Amino acid sequence: MERIKQLTDYFSKAELLLWSGSVSVILLSFVIFDRVNYITLAASIIGVTSLIFSAKGNPLGQLLMVIFSLFYGWISFGYAYYGEMITYLGMTAPMAFFALVSWLRHPYKGKRSQVRVNSISKKEICFMSALTAIVTVIFYFVLKSFSTANLIMSTLSVATSFAAVYLTFRRSPCFALLYAANDVVLIVLWILASFSNKGYISVVICFGVFLINDLYGFYNWTKIKNMQKNSQKQ
Repeated sequence: MERIKQLTDYFSKAELLLWSGSVSVILLSFVIFDRVNYITLAASIIGVTSLIFSAKGNPLGQLLMVIFSLFYGWISFGYAYYGEMITYLGMTAPMAFFALVSWLRHPYKGKRSQVRVNSISKKEICFMSALTAIVTVIFYFVLKSFSTANLIMSTLSVATSFAAVYLTFRRSPCFALLYAANDVVLIVLWILASFSNKGYISVVICFGVFLINDLYGFYNWTKIKNMQKNSQKQ
């Protein structure tokens, strides 16, 4: 009971409403469109919980992202979205682990529950963009060799995912914007998949919920960054 009270005190009322509303939408969409793939339901709830912790700059969000990536990789394999499978198992999960280590090593004023927000230079942005382009081109040919479904959108997902995990590792607020861009790509991908299997509509709704949470994450990280900056001036 005390643990629950600590959690409710940790999150604002708006954040609790966002999380509970997100979970409710995910559960409702599962009941209406799926009722079979419980691994999809579990992945969705773990994923949205990861996002609300990440929005607070809490390293626990990255630990949950590692778990979500394992679930999502399996779901993607089931529809021959090998790009998604390779991206999340081979890139997002490991990078989320490294981000977890980075966030734990850079706590704000010794508080493990909040990471110290970082700013990256224009030079590093150029480096990240070039690296993202190289990774995207390589993955295009790898995914093509696997006869990946919806190749162009799958490749675009790799690009947005890589940039997002890079910025997450570097503790930049913009990581949430890149994840939001990735959510849009994934919504399109799973809409295409739902044409042949209506059960995937629940996945579409899941990433719609993720999009809202990632946009909130960017908003809150911007607020945290300003708070930390003002605190240093005092």
